[in-house]
Amino acid sequence: MTNQNQAQLPIPSHFNPNSVGEVWRVPYQQRAAEAREWANTHNIQPTSTDESRICLLLIDVQNTFCIPDFELFVGGKSGKGAIEDNVRLCEFIYRNLGKITTIIPTLDTHTAMQIFHPIFWINSAGEHPIPAATNITPDDIDKGIWKVNPAVAFSLNYSYEFLEKHAYHYVKKLSQNGKYPLTVWSYHSMLGGIGHALVSAVEEAIFFHCIARNSQTQFEMKGDNPLTENYSILRPEVMDSFDDLIIAEKNSFLIQQLLEYDAVVIAGQAKSHCVAWTVDDLLTDIQLVDASLAKKVYLLDDCTSPVVVPGIVDYSDAASDAYMRFANAGMNVVKSVDLVF
Repeated sequence: MTNQNQAQLPIPSHFNPNSVGEVWRVPYQQRAAEAREWANTHNIQPTSTDESRICLLLIDVQNTFCIPDFELFVGGKSGKGAIEDNVRLCEFIYRNLGKITTIIPTLDTHTAMQIFHPIFWINSAGEHPIPAATNITPDDIDKGIWKVNPAVAFSLNYSYEFLEKHAYHYVKKLSQNGKYPLTVWSYHSMLGGIGHALVSAVEEAIFFHCIARNSQTQFEMKGDNPLTENYSILRPEVMDSFDDLIIAEKNSFLIQQLLEYDAVVIAGQAKSHCVAWTVDDLLTDIQLVDASLAKKVYLLDDCTSPVVVPGIVDYSDAASDAYMRFANAGMNVVKSVDLVF
């Protein structure tokens, strides 16, 4: 695989690894001028000249998952997982600025009234479930432990009867398909909120790449359907309702686009959820087309962490098992410092 500027580039002086765990404003005009100068200094050519096309797919590198004290910070085993991951991710982007053709960041995008948020469910006392500590199964609904909150039906423009039937169908479908049970999450990635934004340092690196290489960043939004979770950017958890009507569809355009790149590099949060399901869905489509295409997928193992809530849940083993399965299928599980194109 040969792109121009094969030697890895230095890290620009504006990058401060100590600020990766903080929220701040990217100085766009200043960075744009510096990116153009950086391109001239290091002879970085527009992506239109790339002989090999490399895509960097970044899963949900957003404040809500990556900044301490935000809603669903992915601390991993170390407690600082997403911060440490994003330091390495930014350095990977800068070092490989002349090789990465397209950067595709996904954005988990939610409003309050969705099937995985507390307001959607109540118990017999009218209380909402405790987020992150509550999974809802068909048995829970059968026993009357949890039911759909009747008050949300009006705002979502569905009848309560429809939501009741769909919710039961949804949790049952998850168990039948070998998915995680429905987890009630804290309100997170809220559309219009600061948690929805990309991590500042990562946004800065992506913007720098866009200007230096004349490559439009391709933002992909997911998760705004109130009737299903959307861990994967490629496919929602459930695509039909109890009456077999289509409620959501897979992202066929993006799947086809990814299959056409010479290499697809994947990083982001969380390894056990949105990253794992995205890679799993990509592998499914690869195996339908040509199983050998798996070898062009590179998973940056040091730029992603699993969901770990001390004393409550630890998805580390599930994430490791998934990555082992991906490797056995032909994908490359690598460290960001070791990946050289």
